[in-house]
Amino acid sequence: MKKAVACLPAGKLRVVDIGAHQGEFFGMIGERLQAGFGIEPLASERSERRNYEIVPGFFPDIRPAGNGTWDAVTMLAVLEHVPMTQQPDLAKACHELLRTGGRLIITVPGPRVDSILSVLKFFRLIDGMSLEEHYGFSPADVEPVFTGAGFRLLKNKKFQFGLNNVYVFEK
Repeated sequence: MKKAVACLPAGKLRVVDIGAHQGEFFGMIGERLQAGFGIEPLASERSERRNYEIVPGFFPDIRPAGNGTWDAVTMLAVLEHVPMTQQPDLAKACHELLRTGGRLIITVPGPRVDSILSVLKFFRLIDGMSLEEHYGFSPADVEPVFTGAGFRLLKNKKFQFGLNNVYVFEK
């Protein structure tokens, strides 16, 4: 999450977080967060905080009002759980939400992560990683999906010893 916070535009921010969990990313943004809208498929009910809300459901079916007004959209460890056939629609919906110059920040695992997690899961050292939902994901597929929706790639960098990737796109 720290890598994603560092990629946000400067100033007060309106942020959509897809896969928001319990709003941890909004908390990391701190006082810079003007308004946040989180979508979380595992949430059982809507929750509201001082400057953000978390809504149960799936993006792009569930999304905030205000197309073209958001400063950033984030998907942190989410895209690999979205089937390839649905990714172009997801990319288009992200593009619609962002203002001109707004940023889309995505983190995805590298190809070796699934192998490592499979071994850890086999030995019951981890649980609940939803590996079956990775749909043969490859980080190489990220750039064409989002540039095809009208985004411009600003940054693509590996982190955590090459096990994860951050992509920053601009509308």
